[in-house]
Amino acid sequence: MNIVSAQALVDQALKEIETLEPKDVVELQKKQNCILIDIRDIRELWREGTVKNALHIPRGMIEFWVDPQSSYYKEKNLQKAEKVILFCALGMRSALATKSLKDMGFKNIAHVNGGFDALKKANFEITEVKKK
Repeated sequence: MNIVSAQALVDQALKEIETLEPKDVVELQKKQNCILIDIRDIRELWREGTVKNALHIPRGMIEFWVDPQSSYYKEKNLQKAEKVILFCALGMRSALATKSLKDMGFKNIAHVNGGFDALKKANFEITEVKKK
C-alpha cells in the first residue's frame, strides 16, 4: 500500500493556511477579539497545563463541536470571534485542524507555529488543568 505520509499532509496544509508566530498572537490579542483553542489531548493538558483563557477542543472532535448540524455541536461562538487561533503541542495537528476548519468555511482561522511549546517559550501565562 502506498500512503501519503502525515508530514506530507502537514506540508500541504501549511501551504493553504495562515500560520502565526507567538509574537503575532500577542499583537492580535491586543487588537482583536481572538479565541485561542488548545486541540491537544486532555492528558497533555493535565500533564503540562494550557495557555490561560484558551478553550479546549480535542483534535478528534473539533469538526463536530463547531458544526451546528452535528449532534456533537457545542456553541463556542467561534463565528463571532475576529480570529480563531488553534495550537497543539508543536504545530502539526493544529495545521491539519486549521485546514479542516478552513475547508468547512471558517475564514478567520489560523494556527501557531511551534504550538504550545512555542507559546510557553514566548512567556504566555500557563494555567494548570486538573482532572475532573
